[in-house]
Amino acid sequence: MTTVVLRIDRLALHAHHGVNPEERTLGQHFFLDLVATVEVGDAPTTDKLEDSVNYAALIDAASHAFTEKPFNLIEAAAAAVADDLVRRFPAIETLQVTVHKPSAPVSAHVANISATIERRRRG
Repeated sequence: MTTVVLRIDRLALHAHHGVNPEERTLGQHFFLDLVATVEVGDAPTTDKLEDSVNYAALIDAASHAFTEKPFNLIEAAAAAVADDLVRRFPAIETLQVTVHKPSAPVSAHVANISATIERRRRG
């Protein structure tokens, strides 16, 4: 069996997360980073998609979980994505989801605000 680390960096999504009314009404851009430790079995040898995790399906599922409903907190949005992906993809052993909020309405000049959550599959 083979374990790989699958990374998806800076998945750009528009959503309505935040506590301010304008965030909930207008929405804003977010970026997601996913880092999954995945058991891929013999995929490096067979070179068959069905022996691995389809990253296009992973992206679709993450996008849906992130935009399905509004959250007040980016850490709650990250948790929703992580929980959904671990449930949908049994080959994921560990998963980190980082939500970046580059346009957070704060009274300081910052390049980015982010929250990362990690999930581990329970054996």
